[in-house]
Amino acid sequence: MRVGKNLFGTDGIRGLVNEFPMEPEIAIRLGLAVGEYFRKDKKRHKVVIGKDTRRSGYIFETALTSGLCASGMDVYLVGPLPTPAISFLTKNMRADLGIVISASHNPYYDNGIKFFDSTGFKLSNEAEEHISSMVLDPTINWNYPKSHEVGRAFKIEDSPGRYIVSLKNSFPPDYKLDGIKIVLDCANGAAYKVAPLVFEELGADVIKIGVSPNGLNINEECGALYPEKVRDLVLKNGADIGIALDGDGDRVILVDEKGRIVDGDQIMAFCAEDMMENGELPGGVLVATVMSNMALEIFMQEKGGKLIRTPVGDRYVVEKMRDIGASFGGEQSGHLIFFKYSTTGDGILAALQALKIMIKKGKRLSELAGKLELFPQKLINVPITQKIPFEQISEIQKLKNKIVERLKNRGRVLLRYSGTEPKARIMVEGEDLDLVEKFAEELANTVRSLLGNKDEENFK
Repeated sequence: MRVGKNLFGTDGIRGLVNEFPMEPEIAIRLGLAVGEYFRKDKKRHKVVIGKDTRRSGYIFETALTSGLCASGMDVYLVGPLPTPAISFLTKNMRADLGIVISASHNPYYDNGIKFFDSTGFKLSNEAEEHISSMVLDPTINWNYPKSHEVGRAFKIEDSPGRYIVSLKNSFPPDYKLDGIKIVLDCANGAAYKVAPLVFEELGADVIKIGVSPNGLNINEECGALYPEKVRDLVLKNGADIGIALDGDGDRVILVDEKGRIVDGDQIMAFCAEDMMENGELPGGVLVATVMSNMALEIFMQEKGGKLIRTPVGDRYVVEKMRDIGASFGGEQSGHLIFFKYSTTGDGILAALQALKIMIKKGKRLSELAGKLELFPQKLINVPITQKIPFEQISEIQKLKNKIVERLKNRGRVLLRYSGTEPKARIMVEGEDLDLVEKFAEELANTVRSLLGNKDEENFK
């Protein structure tokens, strides 16, 4: 075990299975630390634990349960369910804490652990730091409860039904999906059971793929990262819409009836417009990250609204939404947060909102998504050996300023370091694709020459 290192990243704890921090010992200590942190009085304390379909989920489910029960917490195991389902169930069951065992869109050999508080929001940085310090303190003396006060573990069989009902309640009661053909890809992940049922129970004709998890095929050339499979099936079957979820079901990418891929920015545009028309977008404010396309910012301005940006990560979007009282926000990658219905991103919920607008306005998805003409973007990842603040490197700053001047107010340059990998992420955006690609390559070459790994040949 490593001492003095913070376990938590921007979305909980994540890493390779059986390597730090995703080790069984760490998970047991996490259970002990979390139990000690949240056990405030003599009442029985509840923890809801859900997971996705990774084989390693059994390791961390068992280890966390052991630590939590030893610390005096009662554990309610709900099995494979989407991340937003655990957020919902934590509130619905009046639990003190919700835990999700998932590495989201990552391959099967990764796993992760993230937490929700009793209100369904992710833990504060302060709580994460406190818990992390306990886990990594080799001298800690755990405040074990008496033997008759240890916790118990229960399996909750009706959890999927509760979540399905909550999703259907977000859809207008007088609306049906009768006659609508949907291609649905569940990424062989956490939504493989509940997502098809939601759309089928509302009347849709559902063609489903990615619903045969084997513990190793989660996100494997399927789901939100590979919407091309959905696109091909939409065109082949004459479907009205394609829905591609990721492994833990908290993000969605859509495909219109013409086979065009619809990303989070395009979904946010027509959903925000509809919410403004209905008086459901306070101040006309939409919250998104620095990665969202500039076209979305211009779209909101033209509609009389405003786009507020945050750092990359849905937790930062949620934090800003809470700070300013916003009702809607999200990420280009498909994390979409509708505070009216959920405290976190929910791919199924977002797809239902898109379908609601299609029905209400009598328009095809291509008509709605076509409202936002995206600016060309070029993203290049450059492996690096050190992370020096970009503003401290004059050569990079001069080139960036030169490019910004050339783009004027119709484009952007974004330089940032990955929070999880030794990489610099370079994004250039503008109206002219050729210029965008040229400028991005220039920046990438400069960063590579100054910070890059000289032995690395494949930089993409």
